[in-house]
Amino acid sequence: MKGKRILITGGLGFVGSNLAHRCLELGAQVAIYDCLDPKSGGNMQNIQEIKNSVEVILNDIRNFEGLSACIQRRDIVFSCAAYTSHPNSMKEPLIDIDVNCKGMINILEAARRFNPDLKIVHVGTSTQIGQMRREQVDELHPEFPVDIYSANKSASEKYVLIYGRAYRMRATVVRLANVFGPRSNIRSPEFGFVNYFIGLALRGKTLTVYGTGSQLRNLSYVEDVVDALILAAESQRVEGEVFFAAADRQYSVAEIATAIVQHVGGKVESVEWPKEREAIDFGDAVVSNAKIKQVLGWKPLFDLASGLARTREYFVSRLDRYL
Repeated sequence: MKGKRILITGGLGFVGSNLAHRCLELGAQVAIYDCLDPKSGGNMQNIQEIKNSVEVILNDIRNFEGLSACIQRRDIVFSCAAYTSHPNSMKEPLIDIDVNCKGMINILEAARRFNPDLKIVHVGTSTQIGQMRREQVDELHPEFPVDIYSANKSASEKYVLIYGRAYRMRATVVRLANVFGPRSNIRSPEFGFVNYFIGLALRGKTLTVYGTGSQLRNLSYVEDVVDALILAAESQRVEGEVFFAAADRQYSVAEIATAIVQHVGGKVESVEWPKEREAIDFGDAVVSNAKIKQVLGWKPLFDLASGLARTREYFVSRLDRYL
């Protein structure tokens, strides 16, 4: 990565900002492209320590001209920008399509027209699988998404693969599952329940678990997924490939809530499912990370306890800047 010219769309958000920090550490020249949409989780605090070392372009991936001007002078683009809320995607499906589908096409078209040698690493999501049809989810599992966000993320991934194949572009997809850690959005449940639970716990509040909380989830600490994204960017043999960067084991939602209370604070309460959330719940998610381990040599280094400890350490002195 040393000396590489990196563009991170959505770089003021959770995963993108942690990626920016790591790329700088590795000697890259980093530019961040973000519109700071309050519904997408960007926060200038996320780059406070590196603000003088990165270029920040405040613009929207729906702006083709602005995006094209940035893409044509880069070596690698990490596509982290997204309209990320599952519930909001059901309320505002056209906005979700604009950002997650048309925005992705803009990135790909800008690269095709102005920088065909660009390496593209696209961030996908495990939720595009929807309900499991097998005992374990891998990269070949059929997809039955249950909300508009997940359906559009599935479509945007397919655009990446189509452009890569049709135009011989260097493009790779890394799907993530329930990422938690420093620089996440901890004030709203719209950006994932784990980080929201952490935000409640930091304030000593109640973590609400729907039903029995028995549904299984893979969790990933953010430093681990950043490692996966960088390995995908550095590899010369992963064009056209899709990888799951997921943890080695699963926890039930109830177990996750209990662990957060144990390591961070707060208390747990079980309530009945709200109808609007039950309608878009997909049950268990048991994701295999065998492919990324075999091909890229990646493995998660942080378990739930160590990740929560590091997350608490980051937020405890900065809490007022994230709430």
